[in-house]
Amino acid sequence: MGETQRKMVSGQIRFMSPERGVLQLATCAVLNAIWDLWAKNEGKPLWRLVCDFRPEELVRCVDFRYLTDAITPDEAIEMLRRLEESKPDRLRAALENQAVPAYNTSAGWLGHSDDKIRELLKLAAVQGFKHFKLKAGLGLDSDRKRLGFVREVAGQDAVLMVDVNQLWDVDEAIEYMKHLADLNIWFVEEPTSPDDVLGHAKIRKALNPHGIGVATGEHVNNRVMFKQFLQAEALDAVQLDALRLCSVNEILSVLLLSAKFGIPVLPHSGTIDFVAVSGKKSILEYTDHLHDAFVAPAQITQDGNHVTPSVPGYSCDVNEKEFEAYECPVGSFWQSEQGKTMLADPWRGVPGEQRS
Repeated sequence: MGETQRKMVSGQIRFMSPERGVLQLATCAVLNAIWDLWAKNEGKPLWRLVCDFRPEELVRCVDFRYLTDAITPDEAIEMLRRLEESKPDRLRAALENQAVPAYNTSAGWLGHSDDKIRELLKLAAVQGFKHFKLKAGLGLDSDRKRLGFVREVAGQDAVLMVDVNQLWDVDEAIEYMKHLADLNIWFVEEPTSPDDVLGHAKIRKALNPHGIGVATGEHVNNRVMFKQFLQAEALDAVQLDALRLCSVNEILSVLLLSAKFGIPVLPHSGTIDFVAVSGKKSILEYTDHLHDAFVAPAQITQDGNHVTPSVPGYSCDVNEKEFEAYECPVGSFWQSEQGKTMLADPWRGVPGEQRS
């Protein structure tokens, strides 16, 4: 699979946009389909297919081009072999739904009233959530109040994270977050441009004495960028996106890099790190607003852990009714007022954007 990935991104096509942008997303879709079919052919959920690999088999799925100054295939194999003895215990934890704690973001969206935030936090606490991530950056007074609600409802032991979606310049991020240091925040996510490796490193160096870490990765396009973030000591948490990277192949490369540098991986979506690569538990976001669209949507246990998938494949099969609803232009969605508006103006009338 590592060779397959390289063949798909090499040749003349790389001059259009080397391993980033639309071509990267298209390659990801094709390779993910192959992984999905492979797992279904083996009768296994995808996580189990990967976790059953021997170290040598897993490493063969990775394209190490551009990475060998940070980690070599031999280093990766040796690292995985050291964890083989304890792998059955981690596999047992996965099968018992104790491998991946979930974190809550539903209470953290901007625009909720104070009462709505408290209501959602109380529901999350009852569901067993112990980690909470809130949007931030639109005002210190507002942020302090909303973060205070988490402490009020979930207690002092709740783990807090904030996400600002690339809002600030570097020095602005440092100054703003210093004013929130007393709230015991684990990390700030995407404090500045996702392409600014050195900017993240500067922010991390400035905030670490205040007990605040730095995370990013949702918009990082490829393994080479992650390599640079790790080499620059710019991150306290890696948040790779399973659909932005070049499929499971590149996810594995980032997991191996992160394990080599000792940085936890908190995926924007999807994880196999605990059993297969690092042996360390992380957390994974849980949202349920698209559950009706999928045949086997993500679920959580009563104690706030993700239910480990058991259906063969990638667990990404979409219900047939969704294809019918979104078939353009005849599907029911496109006949709705929202759909008609989007068809009439693909830019959806966003102020300042190009008009169709």
